[in-house]
Amino acid sequence: MLASIDFSAPAHEVARQLIGVTLLIDGVGGTIVETEAYDQTDPASHTYAGQTARNGAMFGPPGHAYVYRSYGLHWCFNTVCREAGHGAGVLLRAIEPTQGIETMRERRGLHELRLLCAGPGRLAQALGIDARLNAQPLALPPFELLARDAAAPVEVVTGPRIGISKAVDVPWRFGLKGSRFLSRGFVAAP
Repeated sequence: MLASIDFSAPAHEVARQLIGVTLLIDGVGGTIVETEAYDQTDPASHTYAGQTARNGAMFGPPGHAYVYRSYGLHWCFNTVCREAGHGAGVLLRAIEPTQGIETMRERRGLHELRLLCAGPGRLAQALGIDARLNAQPLALPPFELLARDAAAPVEVVTGPRIGISKAVDVPWRFGLKGSRFLSRGFVAAP
């Protein structure tokens, strides 16, 4: 069953809703276990300074992909949120691989299951994500977003985003509690 995510909602709400959803690209993927939210009002967001050629897809309609290169090395995959023109999205940081594992291993040149998709660059490489998917609608192939298993409860943990230098204390990183497939663990509150 397709996941019914309201991509027109604020990014931090969508980021939470995506935890436990299955993402497949051409049949390869798994359960989303870690996300981060970004909004145009957020100094850590690519859209904070306005629309450019690079970030244009993030200003597009909700429910589309925003794919960009990080430091010229790794592709990263985001879902566009809010209304067209706003500039918000959710970075997918990690998934638990469940389908097409051998394909992911070939793409990554790595056998260790836990490390195949633990981090946004690894995730994109394992799923074959690149610029051709930028601005594409998530409701159409090659994408599939499948609903969480209603019988399996999902407990979401939150914390500050990682790998950024601005708005570092904003608690817009979301993860599946207890998952061993996260890019990095969550620090327990004192």
